[in-house]
Amino acid sequence: MQPDVVAHRGASAHRAEHTVAAYALAIEQGADGLECDVRLSRDGHLVCVHDRTVNRTSSGRGVVSTLTLERLSQLDYGSWYPGMPEHADDLVLRAPDESERGVLTLESLLELVKASPGVKLFVETKHPVRYGGLVEAKLVAMLRRYGMARPRSKEDSQIVMMSFSSRAVRRIRGHTDTLPTVLLLAQLSVNRWDGTLPPYADYTGPGVHLLRVDPEYVERARSQGNETYVWTVDEPADVALCAKLGVRFLATNSPATTRELLNR
Repeated sequence: MQPDVVAHRGASAHRAEHTVAAYALAIEQGADGLECDVRLSRDGHLVCVHDRTVNRTSSGRGVVSTLTLERLSQLDYGSWYPGMPEHADDLVLRAPDESERGVLTLESLLELVKASPGVKLFVETKHPVRYGGLVEAKLVAMLRRYGMARPRSKEDSQIVMMSFSSRAVRRIRGHTDTLPTVLLLAQLSVNRWDGTLPPYADYTGPGVHLLRVDPEYVERARSQGNETYVWTVDEPADVALCAKLGVRFLATNSPATTRELLNR
C-alpha cells in the first residue's frame, strides 16, 4: 500500500508556501493531504506562517505574534519565491497571482479543505511561542465551529494535529479524544528509539533523515501500534525508502512528482 501524499506547506516547490495558490495546486496535483504551520497574530488570529518572523516569506519584517492580522494581510507572501514552475512555459512568463498575496488564515484554509472531500489537513502548532497553550485552545475552538473537533473516529477525521512539542499534543488530547495527533521527531531520544509514544499521540513523525540511518524504526513503531508520518520527502531515493518501509503519510513539497515516483 502506497503512503498518502501530504503537500508540505502546499505544493511549495511550485508556488510560494502557505498561500492559497500552493494549496489549490496541491489539490489539483492529487495530494491526499495538506500540511500547514499555525501561529497566533497579535490580535489572536490563527495564521499559516512557518517562521517566527515574516522576514523570509513576505515583503515585510517583524515577529508574527507582534503583528495584527490587518498588518499581516498587507504583506506580499508570493513574489519573494518564484519556485519551480509547474509547466515549462512558466519559465518564459508568469503573471502575478493574487492568490499568493496576503497572509493565509487557518480559517480560509479550512474552507478549502471542507470543499475538498477526502483531503486531510495536517495542522502543526509551532512552539515555543509567547502565547503558549492558547494556540491549541484557539485551534480546537475553530475546529468546533466547523464541526471538526470531535470526529466519529480518528480514521474519519479530516484534521490531524501535529507538533514537535509533546505538551502541545497532550493539550489537544485534553480538549478532544478523537482528533488524531502526530508527535513530530527531529531526533530519536532513548525513550523514543523503540517506537513507543505517549498515550496522547497517535502517529510518530520522524524526519526522513532519521529513516536514512535507522530504517528499522518504522517497523519498531508499527509493532507498538504506531503508524508513521515522515517529513520532508522530495529526493527519489527517500520516496522509494518510505514506500519500501510502508510509512503511512509522506510529506513532500512536490505532490505530483512524488506521486509519479510512487507509481513507477
